[in-house]
Amino acid sequence: MKPDEILDAIDADTMLREVQEWAAINTGTANIEGLDRMADILADAFAQLPGKVELVEPDTVTAISPEGCEYEKPHGQHMILRVRPDAERRFILTGHMDTVFPADHPFQDISWLDDDTINGPGTADMKGGLCVILHALGTFERTADAHRIGYDVMINSDEETGSLASRGLIENLARGKYAALTFEPSALPDGTLAHARGGTGNYSITITGQSAHAGRNPQDGRNAIVAASDLVLQIKALEAEDITVNPAKIEGGAANNVVPDLAILRFNIRPKSIDAMERFDGELDAILRKIETGHEVGVQRHGGVTRPPKPVDDKAQALFDLVRDCGAELGQKIGWKPSGGVCDGNNIAATGVPVVDTMGVRGGAIHSPQEFMIVPSLRERAALSALVLTKLSTGDHL
Repeated sequence: MKPDEILDAIDADTMLREVQEWAAINTGTANIEGLDRMADILADAFAQLPGKVELVEPDTVTAISPEGCEYEKPHGQHMILRVRPDAERRFILTGHMDTVFPADHPFQDISWLDDDTINGPGTADMKGGLCVILHALGTFERTADAHRIGYDVMINSDEETGSLASRGLIENLARGKYAALTFEPSALPDGTLAHARGGTGNYSITITGQSAHAGRNPQDGRNAIVAASDLVLQIKALEAEDITVNPAKIEGGAANNVVPDLAILRFNIRPKSIDAMERFDGELDAILRKIETGHEVGVQRHGGVTRPPKPVDDKAQALFDLVRDCGAELGQKIGWKPSGGVCDGNNIAATGVPVVDTMGVRGGAIHSPQEFMIVPSLRERAALSALVLTKLSTGDHL
C-alpha cells in the first residue's frame, strides 16, 4: 500500500469514538475492577486481528508498609496478542491500559478544548496510543507483505507504577524480536519522539532500632530516625553528573519522649548510564553496612532499578531514521530529543532490541487534569506505524 492508500484505509471517526469510550473507563493502576473491564474490552477489540488473544495474570509484587512490613500489592491482568509466532521476522508492539488517576480522582470526564483537541484522563497516556496500535495493525494486515512477518502485542496494567508486575513478561516477549514500537504519547505536541532515556530506581530502606525513654535512659535506645537521616546525607552525596538521587520520604518515629525504633526511607534515583546505575548499587550496599554497624541498627533494603537507562545504539538509530523517513512520506515532520522520563521502552532496549517508544498520539500535560490529545494525530500516527511496519517487513533496514 502506498502512503496515501494507508491514510485512506484508516477510519478516524471510529478511532475517536473508541478513545472516548476507553477513556471513560477509570483504569487507575490500583483500580482492579476498572482494569479487568478494560482488559476484556481490549481483548475483544484485538480479537479482530489474526492470532490468539490471552489475558495473563500479573507477577507478584511486594511493597513496604509504613509499619515496615512487606506486603503484596494487587495488579490487573495484562493482554497479549500473538500473531504468526512461527514467522522468521517478528516485532513487538507495547502499550499500557492503566492511568495515574485513581477511581476517586475528580478528573474522570472528557471535554472538547477546541475542534481538534480533547481533554480527558488517559486520552494521550495512553488510551489514544492503544487505539493507534489496533488500527495501525488492522491497516498493516491489508498490505501485501503482512503474511511474511509476525508480531506480539503486549498491553500491561501497571506501567504507571513501574511495570513491576509485567517487567518479566515484557522482556521475555521482546527477546529475539527484529524491532519494537511502544505507544507512549509523543514527547512534544508537535510529534517529537523521545530519543535516549535515563533510567530510574525506587528504594525503601527499613531501619530497625531500639526504643527507650528519651529522658530516663536515651543511651539504651538506637534512634532509627537519626540513622535514616545519616543515610539521606550519605546517599545524596553519591550524586554526580550521570546520576541524581532524590530522598523523598522518611516514615516512622513515635512520641517526642520515645527514642524511635523504626524508620523507613524511600528514595528515587535517575541514572543516565548503565555504569552509573551499577556504581550506585555497589556504593549503596557499602553505605548500608556502615549505617548498620555505626548506628547499631538493623537495615533491610527493598526495591532497586526498575528501568535501566536506554542509550540509542546504531540499530535503534536506524529505526528512528526509518520512522522519520516514513513520516516524511506521509507529510509528517518527525524529530526527536533526549528525555528524562522512562517507560517500557527502557526495558525493551535492555534486551538488545531496537525500539522507538513514543509512537502514540500527539498530546500533552499528561499525569495532570489538563491532559489533552490532538484528535487528528490518531489517524496520523496509525498511518505512521502501519507504514513503518510495512517497510520493516521486507529488506534489511536495521
